Amino acid sequence: MTPEDAVLAACDAVLADGDIVTDTDILPTYSQDRSMGSAVGTPFAAVFPRTTDQVSAIMRAAHAHRVPVVPRGAGSGLTGGSNAVDGSLIVCVERMRRVLAVDVSNGYVETEPGIYNTELREHVAGYGLWYAPDPASKDFCSIGGNVNTNAGGLCCVKYGVTRDAVLGLEVVLADGRVGRFGRRTIKGVAGYDLAGLMVGSEGTLGIVTMARLRLRPLPPTPTTAVAVFANVVAAGAAVEQVMAQLTPSMLELMDRTTLTAVEAWRPMGLDTTAEALLIAQVDTPGTAGAAEADRLLAICEQAGAVEAYRSEDPEQAEMLLGARRMAIPALEAMGDWLLDDIAVPRTQLAQAVGMIEETAARHEVIIGTFGHAGDGNLHPTIVVPRGDQAAMQRAMAAFDEILDIALSLGGTVTGEHGVGTLKAAHLAKELDEVAIDWHGRIKQALDPLGILNPGKSLPRW
Repeated sequence: MTPEDAVLAACDAVLADGDIVTDTDILPTYSQDRSMGSAVGTPFAAVFPRTTDQVSAIMRAAHAHRVPVVPRGAGSGLTGGSNAVDGSLIVCVERMRRVLAVDVSNGYVETEPGIYNTELREHVAGYGLWYAPDPASKDFCSIGGNVNTNAGGLCCVKYGVTRDAVLGLEVVLADGRVGRFGRRTIKGVAGYDLAGLMVGSEGTLGIVTMARLRLRPLPPTPTTAVAVFANVVAAGAAVEQVMAQLTPSMLELMDRTTLTAVEAWRPMGLDTTAEALLIAQVDTPGTAGAAEADRLLAICEQAGAVEAYRSEDPEQAEMLLGARRMAIPALEAMGDWLLDDIAVPRTQLAQAVGMIEETAARHEVIIGTFGHAGDGNLHPTIVVPRGDQAAMQRAMAAFDEILDIALSLGGTVTGEHGVGTLKAAHLAKELDEVAIDWHGRIKQALDPLGILNPGKSLPRW
């Protein structure tokens, strides 16, 4: 019996009918995420556990037979983090979708990893509570994937990223043992932060089967402010000044290329002559919120905004926020696309956008830049004609150059999408020798056989 057959026999012993897929026509559906340009291998099977005990049994078998395992959630990643490797077993947790508990008094929810972000948010809203992290893909990304990549979102400028919401995790380790890390209390510093270590590890250290997530009271209806700029430098200056004086719940940037793409895809009267648009929200309640929004607009005007206004109409506010959320699908509609994800110090925001524009011209590609301006997180999205392989090669070169730009400005190669396979080489550029050594030692300690998501997330020269 081959190692693969032995693992499948172990899976068959614990899984229900239909929870094991070996059909070569179906497996490609579960073999890669949404990224372009990332390597994709051929798995021998995909399994769909429904309980922690089942995940544990699968991992015990994989460990015993040294079979590589690729954990997978909704497959919405953008760096190849859940792409199959040759000869691997895909362990997909999409059928683990239960909300296990909502503790209103202590402000947390316990949930399985397969539930979508939006579904969880809607569930806890029924208790008058709010889960803050809100990736742009919130309607189709899973909580397990959010934990694995330490996902952010539009509200993270004020409320933090996924790690800031994680109180505890249940994790199946490489050898099948089940670890329960973290706490139920808001504060707690006992021992190493093992839950924090798991967040953002991209399935290379364990498979998350339960997340205990911090909840907040439902925020009041926010006040939306918009500022239009004739140049990106002025927009960057406005961001710097806003964040030095205020704490908006959202501060988003869209460049002219992105505005034009959104307007062409879903016409809504956006000003496509503007070089940059800032969309901000303030969720301070009552008149204080309106005053804070007015102060934000005054800062933008002093920085050189050609137009700045507060949206009094909830429908208009939702339309503007919708325009920002439409950035990715609008750019996708233009051709083959490659979405980058960098973060730079806010003082370098305008310079980063300018250097990205130069990169687009040099490589003869379209790049629409948008992102979370309040924390310096940009998503330059490269677009080329569909099926044009020469253009895609130029796009890949531009992608790598954008990562170099981030590092040259004191930034990071990923703000929230993770490393996967696309950014492993650039992660090695970002980390120093000691940090690279620690990454290897931690991986070796928790997964000595190297079977969990091999080739992902770790620095590679």
